[in-house]
This record gives sequence, structure tokens and C-alpha cells, in this order.
Amino acid sequence: MTDTLLPTLADAATLLDGEPIAEVAPAARRTRQARVAWGSHVVTVGGDAPVRVQAMTNTDTVQVIETAIQVKELALAGSELVRITVNTPEAAAAVPHIRDQLDRMGIDVPLVGDFHYNGHRLLTEYPACAEALSKYRINPGNVGRGEKGDRQFAQMVEVACRYDKPVRIGVNWGSLDQELLKALMDANAKRSQPWELKQIMYEALVRSAIDSAQSARDVGLDPNQILLSCKMSAVQDLIAVYRGLARRCDYALHLGLTEAGMGTKGTVASAAALSVLLQEGIGDTIRVSLTPQPGEARTQEVVVALEILQSLGLRHFNPSVTACPGCGRTTSTVFQDLTKQIDDFLRSQMPVWRERFPGVEGMKVAVMGCIVNGPGESKHADIGISLPGTGEAPSAPVYIDGERVLTLRGDNIAGEFQAIVEQYIERRYGAATAAH
Repeated sequence: MTDTLLPTLADAATLLDGEPIAEVAPAARRTRQARVAWGSHVVTVGGDAPVRVQAMTNTDTVQVIETAIQVKELALAGSELVRITVNTPEAAAAVPHIRDQLDRMGIDVPLVGDFHYNGHRLLTEYPACAEALSKYRINPGNVGRGEKGDRQFAQMVEVACRYDKPVRIGVNWGSLDQELLKALMDANAKRSQPWELKQIMYEALVRSAIDSAQSARDVGLDPNQILLSCKMSAVQDLIAVYRGLARRCDYALHLGLTEAGMGTKGTVASAAALSVLLQEGIGDTIRVSLTPQPGEARTQEVVVALEILQSLGLRHFNPSVTACPGCGRTTSTVFQDLTKQIDDFLRSQMPVWRERFPGVEGMKVAVMGCIVNGPGESKHADIGISLPGTGEAPSAPVYIDGERVLTLRGDNIAGEFQAIVEQYIERRYGAATAAH
């Protein structure tokens, strides 16, 4: 024991001596702003725009209906831009028909064309494809070598200028410009204190992206319409490269851990990498590149991306549900079933609520399992319910705006609580809408 005693409540004045613990929030982003448009629908990227969510189809682009349906599913799940592969003449010819199908379905999400190797030819020989796409993705490592590569890259940028399309210059670890890498390796060998190999790789990625952006500007592309990405497959590598990229340019940046993996591994790795960068103010669009598990919907990558942004407080898409993990006090499955029912209910209603009740996506709901933290968490939510725990008949107090208003009992707690949530939304967010 020491002679120093902790202050008592009677000494409350001394409890606040010293500096307060500062709140934290993602740093401000400071990039140019691009405009990705289709018809009258414009998605701004960078600058003061919110961090955007992207996804990519895994259908054969030649299959027009199948691809259009998947684009629609991704858009309805929350993807604000959807990338499709354009790798063959047949795929390029299909793009306008995909766009037409989406327009017929009322899906105005912009389409991004993903080009490798032959993009210069496809964009020039299929002008309807070039027009139907809202943005092009070009990998400078896959457009050719030397003067030929420069010429083919310029052809693609010229098309972008002609149709006023933004371009994402996407550099990947697995398709890095080998000539640039060799030149840097040779230069490094002559240094008195050579860099580590990984540092050379980082430099090659960042320099390839920035030099390619300058080449695009030299051709005539508006610098505001240039976006960059330097995707990696390892968390720490991605963080290192994007920090370097952000220090050296002001272009809008697209984040993504390439080949992130399947299921839990891909989800955790993407969340770990993207969260660090987004907290530092780095990143204007994101994609979570998940390998779908057998039978899993492609939309899972969108769900994870939305949750990353919402968890960081960068955006709100759905009401957040706070729920305890369960312990020996909650061996009953009642609270687990109730949590799932409420979460599913909120998500299913959001397409309608988002239009009718602006602001509802920021609502906080608590579904707690026992009396330890349940009442406290429920009081701090906009609306919450707290179950009693193990070995007791379901008896669940409901809290609204911090006040206990009633207690639910019986076998239909979930249904009754859903009705209370709907009434609360009508009263709180419906009234706000009517006031405007």
C-alpha cells in the first residue's frame, strides 16, 4: 500500500485536475473532388464528399441480364459505384446493353469499366461502351511496355477526355511495372546505404501511380478527374504505401486490400487495414474484396464496407443495434433470437424508412440480455430493451429516450417491440420530416 489515497467523492473538485481525455474522430480528408455521373445522377468522390462504397461484379460481362441483376443487387445493398470487367470485344459490346437494362430497372448507379491489357483497343473500337461507362479503371502495369505502353495509355486517357470520364489509375502489387521496378533496383544498388527490398517495392508502387497521373494530365485529363489506388494484399503493406501516397499527392484515393480472402479472414483484414487509414483521413472510396463463400451473396462485401464506415462514425446507413455477447447470465437464447429478429427487421425496413424518415439511419437501438449492463445500455440508446437473463420468465423493460416506459412479457416480445420501434420512428423522424 502507498500513502497516496484516491480522492473521495468529497474531494470531487480535484477529480478533474489535469487535462481532459480528448475525444477522437477520423481526421479530415484533403483531396481533389471527382464527379462520377450517369444522366442526372452524380456521385462526388473526394474533397468534402462522404467516403464512397464500391463493389465489383463477378459475372461474365457478356451475360447482360445476369450482370445487370447483380449490379442491381449490389446497388440496392449500398454500393454507390459498381465495377464490371471489360476484357473482350464481346464484353465491350455488352456494356451498353447492361446500362440499358439498369436504366429500365431504375438503377442509376454509375458503372466503372475495369480494363487490362487491351483497354486502349476496346475503348476506341467500341465508342458505345466508352459512353455507357461512367468511369474507367486503368492499370498502368498492364498497358504495355516502353513507348508502346505510353502510347496505349494515352489512347485510353484521350477517350476519357473525349467523353468527360474520370479515371482511376490502379496500381497493384501483383502487376507492377517491371521496367520501373528494375530502374529503381539498379539505382538502389548504387546507393551507399541501399534501401530494403520492400521499401523499393513501396516506392515503385507510389511512383508508378503518381507518374501515371502526371502522364494523364499531360494528355489533357482534368486533375480533379484522376483517382489513384495502390492495392496490396497485406495489411501493414497497404497502410505503409497509402501513407506515402497521401503525403505526395492530393488526388482522390481508392482504398482496398486486394485478395483479402474469404469469410472472417477477409473481413477482419480489410477492416483492420481500411480503418487505420480512414481514421488518419486517408481514403475517399473503399472496396472490401471478399472471396464469396459457397452460396454467399456477392453483396456481403458491400455489407462489410458499410459496417466499417458506420463503425468509424464516418457515415450512417442503418440504425445501429447494440447487443451484448452473452455469458453465464444469459444461457437462454431468448436475447439472441430477439437481437437477430430486431436487426433483420430494421435492415428490411430501411429501403422504405430511408425515403420516408430522413435521419433514421442514425438511430441507436439496444437489445441486451441481462440486468448487469442491460438497463444502462438501453437508457443510452434511443430505444432499448433489456431481458432479465438466465432462468427467469421473459420480462423485458423498454426504454425510450432514456426513460423506462413499459415492460413486455410473454411469447411475443419481439413483435411487440418491433411495433414500438415503428411507432417511435413515426413520431420522432416523421415529425421532423413534416416540419420541413
